[in-house]
Amino acid sequence: MSAKYPVISVTGSSGAGTSTAKVALEHIFRREKVTPAIVEGDCFHKYDRYEFREKAKEYEAAGKRLSHFSDEANLFDKIAELFDSYRRTGKGMARTYVHDDEEAKIYGVEAGRFTEWREIGEGTDLLFYEGLHGGVEEVRPYVDLMMGVVPVVNLEWIQKIHRDTEMRGYSTEAVVDNILQRMHDYVHFITPQFTHTDINFQRVPLVDTSNPFIARDVPTPDESMIVIRIRKPEKWGVDFPWLTAMIKDSFMSRRNTLVVPATKMVLAMELILTPIIHDLLEKSRKSR
Repeated sequence: MSAKYPVISVTGSSGAGTSTAKVALEHIFRREKVTPAIVEGDCFHKYDRYEFREKAKEYEAAGKRLSHFSDEANLFDKIAELFDSYRRTGKGMARTYVHDDEEAKIYGVEAGRFTEWREIGEGTDLLFYEGLHGGVEEVRPYVDLMMGVVPVVNLEWIQKIHRDTEMRGYSTEAVVDNILQRMHDYVHFITPQFTHTDINFQRVPLVDTSNPFIARDVPTPDESMIVIRIRKPEKWGVDFPWLTAMIKDSFMSRRNTLVVPATKMVLAMELILTPIIHDLLEKSRKSR
């Protein structure tokens, strides 16, 4: 049975590049005259910035580690409740995590804190979730289109190291320690999602990234390819010959896998996703 209001999720680790998918989807929403309810996944963290620091100290004292990747630090049930409610009614409960002082002025809440829970969705056509856990087991039954954005792991580490050192002021040693601390949770809570996603976009560098901890810069789009794996092409009616004709220098590496230059990533996303989203909306309107 089609959802009355579709739910689309983009899942990926921090620094993976989910914002690129967000840009492509925003282009589609404008062209299709779609009004989305947009939810950022960090609003479903269990602890705010200050609570997390204290809770992490408790875990460390007990010889354990706490990370934002794990079920212990997130409200998976709340994500599922939102998705389920939205699919049926076009509404659901969410909140906002306030990242910085600029957002604090907008929401009237201290940076690092959450706003109160509020009802969202009134007057929208679909829900778009972007975050760490858009494909965990609890939410899968309620997602109509689930996408993963996941660079090869060395590239993901390079991107995170550069982002956290250059934009957030951390030392390289601190970022590497953070990567290592979260590895168990990454393997158990992040990676398994990409088995179940409908479409994966994986960026692969064409330069040497064998030691990501000493890389001086992030490989550019010109130095990368995007591997796009569509789990069930027949379900979505994906026309691979048309895509390879439309995207210069693209090719198929498997029957359900398209490889494109990274400079064409947004174009590829738009070409693949526009008809899929159009069909989801048509079916949802008929089911209301």
